[in-house]
Amino acid sequence: MRVYLPATTNLLRQLLQEGRLVGPHTVFAVTPELRGFYDLDADDEELEYAALLAAARASLRLVDVDPGSHRRRVVLAADVPDGAVTPLGDPDTDRGAARAEVELTLAEIASAHIDVAEAEDDVRRAVGVVLEADLGSADAQFVVDQAEGHELAWYATQEIGPALDLL
Repeated sequence: MRVYLPATTNLLRQLLQEGRLVGPHTVFAVTPELRGFYDLDADDEELEYAALLAAARASLRLVDVDPGSHRRRVVLAADVPDGAVTPLGDPDTDRGAARAEVELTLAEIASAHIDVAEAEDDVRRAVGVVLEADLGSADAQFVVDQAEGHELAWYATQEIGPALDLL
């Protein structure tokens, strides 16, 4: 099963240095709750993109509590056994949220998705208000929307190190 792990640049560096991320992990995936929220006929690619975007929002929350990380959203796409993933089951919020009871190794990472430099100012502003947006503030949501308007760049696993070196 493809899962999307919200991360920070510091967590990405840890993965490269240690070769693994000890679990369990909160991830985002195509859960029954996510599938049910969208059109049941939506294809898996569309649903996986929705899970990726949810993980990117969660990355903002992680960056907020990791002041030493770069102000860029990071999401890792990984393939894990289906049985290792349990949906968290909240149909109203974070519909794709799940728990992955696995250690993730670099070999299981399919790709990394990282904001480009042009997104940093918007991400910096969004990090400061993401929790307010989660609680319903329209003004804060506008700021978060600006950050979420940036597409994440895709990196193959062998490109993660060079991408981090550019930060």
